[in-house]
Amino acid sequence: MSLATPTPEPSPEDVSRALAEIERHLAEPAPPAPEPPAELDDTGETRRVRRLRAEVAEARALATLQTDDTPLLLDTPRLRKRRKKAHEAARLHLLGQDPAMRAWQAARMRRLLVGAAMVALTLALAWSTAGVQHFAAEGAPPWSPSWVFAWLVEPFMSIALLVVVGARAYLGTQGQPLNDRKLIRIEWLFLGLTLGMNAWPYLPWSTDDFSLSRLVLHVLGPIVAVAIVTALPIILAAFAQLDPTRGPADGGVTGLTYSANTGDRVRRAAAEVAPLIERAQVLIAAGELPDTPSAYKIQRALRCGMDDARAVRDALAQEAA
Repeated sequence: MSLATPTPEPSPEDVSRALAEIERHLAEPAPPAPEPPAELDDTGETRRVRRLRAEVAEARALATLQTDDTPLLLDTPRLRKRRKKAHEAARLHLLGQDPAMRAWQAARMRRLLVGAAMVALTLALAWSTAGVQHFAAEGAPPWSPSWVFAWLVEPFMSIALLVVVGARAYLGTQGQPLNDRKLIRIEWLFLGLTLGMNAWPYLPWSTDDFSLSRLVLHVLGPIVAVAIVTALPIILAAFAQLDPTRGPADGGVTGLTYSANTGDRVRRAAAEVAPLIERAQVLIAAGELPDTPSAYKIQRALRCGMDDARAVRDALAQEAA
């Protein structure tokens, strides 16, 4: 049996040569891979043709949809919010035409004005208390009996004055103005005494160092009280004459109305309230209604709603014109 010949070990030169061959082989660019054959579908079109055809179809669909203005007709969130506010404003305006709402608004404003006037009157009389005390004390030492009792002069006059003014204010809010001459004279008596006692110590013949600003400062309270007592009955009398069932054209308390409403009421009168118009004409001919009656008088005479009465009024006015 023969033994195999041993393989000689490679020399370092052989190893270096082999490594150089491997590096050269790796540095050479790889040959391009052959393109796969185009896959055909059942119609004989390749994938590239199908992709281009889909792109063209998408472009045509986009061009068609871009000519449609339907999306532009939709309300944006901002437009929707503005439309909601406009609708709310229109409903508030209609609510403001309701007689009950007008009566509530007038009563609330009247209470506010009366309350503000009474507060201002109380503060004005309290302002003049110091001036009256200075007049009544006549230089008495502080905390002496005369000095202490001088502080009570203005309060008891102010309370008496507030009783009269408060009674007139309340009765005025109830539609029963109290204009008795005796009460008016009592008011002016108290106000005159308050004004005189505040101004007397500061007049030119009562003091050596006369100052106009100091005089005006001390008579400011009584002057404000006089103004409030004079103006409050006039304001309350005007509120007592308000009629919440009367519209703007009748001299009521509501604000502006839209001109389009007038045309709507005239057209409505010609079609829907013709019987009421005929009844109103009969009453005018009989002398039970004036030639140009107000909506309030028409409502009372025909026993109809205020909207129908206004429509009849507008129709009669149009016929008269």
